[in-house]
Amino acid sequence: MSIVIVDDNKVNLFVIERILKSEGYTDCVLLSSARELYTYLKLDTGDTPKESVDLILMDIMMPDIDGIEACRRVQAVPELKDIPIIFVTALEDSSKLAAALDVGGIDYITKPINKIELIARIRVALRLKYEKDWHREQDEKIRMELDLATQVQTSLLSPPVNEEKINISASYSPSFKLAGDMYYWHKIDKDRYGIILLDMMGHGISSSLVCMFISSVLRDSIRSIVDPARVIKELNRWMSFLSKQTNQLNYYFTAIYMTVDTKNKTVEYVNAGHPPGFALIDGEKVVPMSQKNCAVGFFENMDFEKSAIQYKDQLQIMLYTDGVMEAIDECGLDGMEKIMDASSIPHHHDSEINPIDLIITPECQITQHDDMCVVLIQAH
Repeated sequence: MSIVIVDDNKVNLFVIERILKSEGYTDCVLLSSARELYTYLKLDTGDTPKESVDLILMDIMMPDIDGIEACRRVQAVPELKDIPIIFVTALEDSSKLAAALDVGGIDYITKPINKIELIARIRVALRLKYEKDWHREQDEKIRMELDLATQVQTSLLSPPVNEEKINISASYSPSFKLAGDMYYWHKIDKDRYGIILLDMMGHGISSSLVCMFISSVLRDSIRSIVDPARVIKELNRWMSFLSKQTNQLNYYFTAIYMTVDTKNKTVEYVNAGHPPGFALIDGEKVVPMSQKNCAVGFFENMDFEKSAIQYKDQLQIMLYTDGVMEAIDECGLDGMEKIMDASSIPHHHDSEINPIDLIITPECQITQHDDMCVVLIQAH
């Protein structure tokens, strides 16, 4: 524990040090000016500031640089701003004392110094410092855990597909470090891909955890079950199981799951309460992939109806989550109309293009309040 005492009067330094040491505070640093404090804290050297100080006791009235200015300087350094500063002063000017507290001092004690009062104020200040340090350490642990969880969640997203007969790419923009949106695709065989885009209720940590749980279930389901309706039914079974385990919150998500068969040039899909995707068939006709089913997890026992699309030469499908539409609406445009317009244009495949940029401007993307995800599928 380190307590720094700053006073231009050596007698005051001696008296305060004696009081502190008599109460067991033996690690005291005595400084006679604000400049010595700057040097001790490494404020003028360009080095990393000294963070091992637990408390500063400082006189207000000092030559050259007074205590108020010194406090302002210390408080301006992020690494030092949590060090409590108690002013020790003979001043009775209330406006001067108010100014000292305004710049960051947490308390003051007047001279002549009362030992009991000084020690009591020091104990309160140190308790505050320890609590701040503890919270900062916990915040750092949480930040590191969130970073790790973000890396894990991002690693579960599928990489782009660039094959002779099919290209799949996606944009992923969480509103928080962790998201409730997820996409995944799996190559069933040499001609077929299973593709899903889902949007978990809410966003943030809870949604992302449920999302990662479903991601694990989904991988097993897609590998063992091909039919889209049966895949979604299996996911609904697991969502119902999860809700029973929690007994507090009924989780659900919207999704579009499809199988794309490039040999037979067909798409079978289930839309479970999700915003309609749009399929541009042979560069001419736009077909909405509309909702025909409830969201996954709404009810324990549900049957899901699948739909089909046939194409001759080429197919372009654009899927998105509701956060995209909301972001467009907030920019003063009609979200659904904007997405339909973007879906009706055949887009040349370019691995450098971010699919979300085909729908919404970068300026509107910045103002997002919800997770946003766009998946672009091109079969030919």
